[in-house]
Amino acid sequence: MDPNLLYWKGHGQSFLSRIQIWLNLLDPTVLIASNSEIEKAHSLLGNEEKSEKDAPALTLALSSVHADSGAVLPLAFRPPALLPISAPLVVASFLPHTTVKPALFWQFMLQSYMVGFNYANRNSSSEPGKTTHLKQLILTVATVSYATCAGALPQIFINRLRIKSVPVQTFFRSILPVPLSAALALFSVFTIRSEESETGIQVFDSNGNPVGFSKAAGEKAVRETALSRAALFGTTGAVPNLLLFLLRKTRLFQRNSLLAAALHNMSLAFVLGLMIPVSFSLFPQLGTIKRETLEEELQAAAVDGQLFYHRGV
Repeated sequence: MDPNLLYWKGHGQSFLSRIQIWLNLLDPTVLIASNSEIEKAHSLLGNEEKSEKDAPALTLALSSVHADSGAVLPLAFRPPALLPISAPLVVASFLPHTTVKPALFWQFMLQSYMVGFNYANRNSSSEPGKTTHLKQLILTVATVSYATCAGALPQIFINRLRIKSVPVQTFFRSILPVPLSAALALFSVFTIRSEESETGIQVFDSNGNPVGFSKAAGEKAVRETALSRAALFGTTGAVPNLLLFLLRKTRLFQRNSLLAAALHNMSLAFVLGLMIPVSFSLFPQLGTIKRETLEEELQAAAVDGQLFYHRGV
């Protein structure tokens, strides 16, 4: 078991402790570290004699190294980079565009980045040789294409149907995008990480020893991550809309539509920043699966009644 996973095994078993850990790991200043610094920090994770002086190095390793392969993650797809990169894309995708082209463009940028993030932070322990690069390429292109078109549907409906009614426009611009963004986030994780359910992921016993590959664990890991991503984007879209709905009843916001638009955009970025550590903490990084839900050939290895698996981010 990689030192990253060993750390999560001893820490972060409660929701509040996971939030505390992720608040440290999501510090964007760790993005300036070099690969050599990250690799040196990762070597410290396996050292049993750690001191408080090693805390920054541990944070750097946990936020920059893949827990399965031990390889340094691409800079843009490390968890601390999610907010700085995705925030402007999320804000732009929720803007009330006047034509279809900008809506498609910003959806394409957002969906492409999230597909890359989901893939880079997947569980990469699937049995070697069972997944082809061509299949993954097709899945990636199909996921981005479908999510881009589906994400722009509200603007497409408004333009193609030439909707002029204010209540109907409000529905397509403010209400429909919320469940739609949550559904697309769910869809993106399920499709781009489908190999984990098809071929299985590595599972470990209580001592950290690998005991085989489990499709049931793969399905559970993908499902948990998909639900956390849906919570992230669904909440990010819903809370600013609710806040704006309440504030528009006041005279200040009734008279100044520009102020309302600015507040909506800022609140989108703010809620996204709050929800990233919360969504990452909804489920443990080192998940557990009960013996009765495992494949028959793996049940004997679950001496303590369960096995462990890496969920991914």
